[in-house]
Amino acid sequence: MKIASVIVDVPSRQTDRPFDYEIPAKWEDVLQVGMRVTVPFGARRLQGFVVDIKTHSEAKTLKPIEAILDVTPVLNEELLQLGKYLTETTLCFAISAYQAMLPAAMKAKYEKEIRLVDEAYRQKLHPSVQPLFANRTALLWKEIDEPTVLSRLQKDIQNGYLEVVYHVKEKGTKKIVKYIVCPLTKEQCDEVLRSLPANATKQKQLLELLASAQKGLPLKEALERSGASRAAVKALIDKGIVHEYEVETYRDPYEQRHFAKTAPLTLTNEQQQALDAIADSVRKNEHHVFLLYGVTGSGKTEVYMQAIEEVLAGGKEAIVLVPEISLTPQMVERFKGRFGSQVAVLHSGLSVGEKYDEWRKIQRKEVKLVVGARSAIFAPFENLGMIIIDEEHEASYKQEETPRYHARDVAIYRARFHQCPVVLGSATPSLESFARAKKGVYRLLTLQKRMSENGLPTVNVVDMREELRSGNRSMFSRSLFEKLQDRLQKGEQAVLFLNRRGYSTFVMCRDCGYVIRCPHCDISLTYHRVHQQLKCHYCGYEEHVVSRCPSCTSEHIRFFGAGTQKVEEELTKLLPQARVIRMDVDTTSRKGAHEQLLSAFGEGKADILLGTQMIAKGLDFPKVTLVGVLTADTMLHLPDFRACEKTFQLLTQVSGRAGRHHLPGEVVIQTYTPDHYSIELAACHDYETFYQKEMLVRKRHGYPPFYFLTLITVSHPEITKAVAVTEKIAAYVRSQLSKEAVILGPVASPIARLHDRYRYQCMIKYKREAIAAVLKNVIDRYQQEIAQGELQLTIDTNPYMMM
Repeated sequence: MKIASVIVDVPSRQTDRPFDYEIPAKWEDVLQVGMRVTVPFGARRLQGFVVDIKTHSEAKTLKPIEAILDVTPVLNEELLQLGKYLTETTLCFAISAYQAMLPAAMKAKYEKEIRLVDEAYRQKLHPSVQPLFANRTALLWKEIDEPTVLSRLQKDIQNGYLEVVYHVKEKGTKKIVKYIVCPLTKEQCDEVLRSLPANATKQKQLLELLASAQKGLPLKEALERSGASRAAVKALIDKGIVHEYEVETYRDPYEQRHFAKTAPLTLTNEQQQALDAIADSVRKNEHHVFLLYGVTGSGKTEVYMQAIEEVLAGGKEAIVLVPEISLTPQMVERFKGRFGSQVAVLHSGLSVGEKYDEWRKIQRKEVKLVVGARSAIFAPFENLGMIIIDEEHEASYKQEETPRYHARDVAIYRARFHQCPVVLGSATPSLESFARAKKGVYRLLTLQKRMSENGLPTVNVVDMREELRSGNRSMFSRSLFEKLQDRLQKGEQAVLFLNRRGYSTFVMCRDCGYVIRCPHCDISLTYHRVHQQLKCHYCGYEEHVVSRCPSCTSEHIRFFGAGTQKVEEELTKLLPQARVIRMDVDTTSRKGAHEQLLSAFGEGKADILLGTQMIAKGLDFPKVTLVGVLTADTMLHLPDFRACEKTFQLLTQVSGRAGRHHLPGEVVIQTYTPDHYSIELAACHDYETFYQKEMLVRKRHGYPPFYFLTLITVSHPEITKAVAVTEKIAAYVRSQLSKEAVILGPVASPIARLHDRYRYQCMIKYKREAIAAVLKNVIDRYQQEIAQGELQLTIDTNPYMMM
């Protein structure tokens, strides 16, 4: 007898281990490690992953596996090992790690059904339940909406008249297209055409069309081209003249697009040296981590592409990760243009079905290269030759829900397994990565010159306090406004960056100072002018704008701060002739909107592109010669030790959009803190000095890369419970760690209430501590309360979000 060890789909500490099941004889030669199965688990039917197949089990009695959900394994041996690594480093459950590696379409959906145990029991059912089972023996759980009926059903289940059955429903559906074909020879076809009655014109037209298409045609296309109806097709099928068959096809989000083939560019000396180092590692099958530190516009993408050519030439595969917001159509076009159908693309703009199909192309070895956002790091390749992470400093590479992995760590783990290089690219590397490169842990490759002759754009920092003093109350400084007018006259383009969406950031009463806040979160509501609504950007709560103060009934309600909508309105007033495209979450939520807006800007249908973070990266337009940053301070004063680093990175990235081709570029940065070092140094593109200054600050205050961090957040509907639990956890951790470790807190989180839950946190700073076992004990201690749903506990071992 063969036995399968299965990780079941119940994310809890008690079930976070393999359970043994008997493999029925009919599947002994079929079932493989890495496949998904349906297994009985208590009263339920659950999906699970097979992690081992053996011949002996400690369990006395074994239940048999009920169904196999896959023809081939969905997780290979390496990905199963990676799952174990994730459970250890991010403290997640094994099932969460395995599910994170699969597209959303493959996550199981469970359907609960109530079934009549025996026909003899029909009359014994409660009178209110009997009508539900009239003319049927089963009822779907979701059909029950009456609480009183539910309690009667439960009694009938206890009495044994009814039983609850769970079905595992597979969400990942393949796209099937119907084809029709005429298998007859030309002579036979002509004979049939003569024999058809004179009034069967549509049948004749359809047959003539099929006679010229030897392999047949998709049914839909055949009907459109011949003008025939489905009845005509059915008539020909019934006579045996036409056959119908099904073909499985991919949902291709890019099938309407033609990508012009591009050739490799001539490299500069710096680029060639970087490529040689990477290619050498690829050829020798050596694992190195390279940090490609190159200024904006220095041609990092071209180095990536030529390195990928080296990988593909050796018969291996590559993964390229780019931040979600810079996964622009431009980026896709570059890779599709160079590598054609060898590329699969994975990002959030695709539908569930499209993502599933792209994943299946990878699994079936039909593609050699994946370009995608964070989750593409789990692409099921088996012969990896290189992993590239572009803009490696981006916070979006860190997943903020379970499993809380960082794509860079996963990439290095996978590359070590495959003995291949990892390339981390950035104009502003994270301090952790640059420190590792300086210490020789990573190999540093530098590109100091732009590919265009113009060099880096000139940057002007404008002190907005001076503008206010001189009577300019506009959101545009005089310098920026003049430069915008100048670009309009010359027919050049400008990009305006603002790190806020909405119309204004908060609404306040001028008489009593009351700020309208979300009733469920400790955060002010943002005004969105289009629908005259106030919205919470954390929980989604909405309410209509008030004309009177809810606190003192004053009519002096004012809107403070400027969002993208407000800037757009101001622009149209001041520069009525300017054509503006606004890009933020509100204007790009529709599928394909992102692409349409960027294409319109690229085609010169607008003079000014106004947007939030999504326009800061990856854009490359020849006519953009001016970049304006409206408020450089937005992120500078957040309670986050990375605030200065993020500000420096963002300003450098945005500035990098200007003057990338033959026209010189200019940047205007508007700020209320012009003498802050992150703004001063971003203005002169001096990353090295910024790195030195910021490292001193980090060392003084004990932050990464000098210390490791873990953030523990507790949330509960009752504030006293949240405080008490956090205090107990902090005291326990203190007692278990050495004096070298620093435990800060407990304190209220910067956003102290979200979704009607109070949030408290404590932070652990440590160097060489065996912290994983201590944190696992914390999770075990509160497992019972977490399972009951009131208490929530999150442990982030490498936090990027401090809020």
